[in-house]
Amino acid sequence: MPDPLNPPVPPISARDEPRFGSAERKQALAAAFRDQGEDYDRLRPGYPAPVLDAILAQVGAGDGAARRAIDLGAGTGKLSWALVERGMTVTAVDTSPAMLEIARGRATDGPAPSDGPAPSDGAAPSDGPGRTAHLSTHLAAAESTGLPADSAELVTVAQAWHWFDAEAASAEVARLLAPEGVLALVWNMLDVTIPWVHRLSRIMHAGDIHREQFLPTVGPELELLARSTHQWQDPMPTQDVIDLARTRSYVLTAPEERRARVLANLDWYLHEHLGHAPGEEVGVPYRTDLFLYRRAAAAARRGPGSGEG
Repeated sequence: MPDPLNPPVPPISARDEPRFGSAERKQALAAAFRDQGEDYDRLRPGYPAPVLDAILAQVGAGDGAARRAIDLGAGTGKLSWALVERGMTVTAVDTSPAMLEIARGRATDGPAPSDGPAPSDGAAPSDGPGRTAHLSTHLAAAESTGLPADSAELVTVAQAWHWFDAEAASAEVARLLAPEGVLALVWNMLDVTIPWVHRLSRIMHAGDIHREQFLPTVGPELELLARSTHQWQDPMPTQDVIDLARTRSYVLTAPEERRARVLANLDWYLHEHLGHAPGEEVGVPYRTDLFLYRRAAAAARRGPGSGEG
């Protein structure tokens, strides 16, 4: 007989990326994150060591050479600071001053923040005192950063590529990458191949669940170098699992009555249906999808300043 607590998992997803319905809906959902930095930073997971290892292996980090990274859509700096801790000099780029303020506040030692270098002519303005240790912040859109060309051995995007205009962002990444530089696109997603997590994601309205072999949409300037999937767990008390829904765009933009219903359903699911005690720590299964790209041969031959394309 089927196990009522572990029913068969339906087809995971047919999506290569989230569906927004319209450009206006996409903008509204993206804007919902701008003032949610503290909850997002506390509740969303970081990135497992094997993912960082796979990224840094491609750029030769740790071989003694200087390595520069630009983290687009950096948010509160979870990936930015993980790269700093691995010895990289990182520029965290985002459109939310509140998110970048939290990213700067992550520094616990090292020199006090000071003004970063003045932007070059035509560059988007810096967001003020933004340099901390080996991290600087820059207020700009991923599609047009205003940062110098060929200025990074690594460009990263974690949890954010689907919010960008893929064509414009791809062209900007190709401009920013130094020769032999690498783009890393990273997604943490609930591991919905596990039945109880699949139902959790449905109750939570997690919209970033992709099909098993999905590929991100990128422009012709980039070519796929490697891809990998990493499975792991993030231990959280049950209340944090419930509050995790508050960081989802669907819940952030929902009317108060619908938001309360989602949170109540999660409370029931965790504490009554699954039988966890309030406050009990739960290992929440995740999968992290990593896609590594380099500049396509034709784009590399043209160069960032050729004016072609």
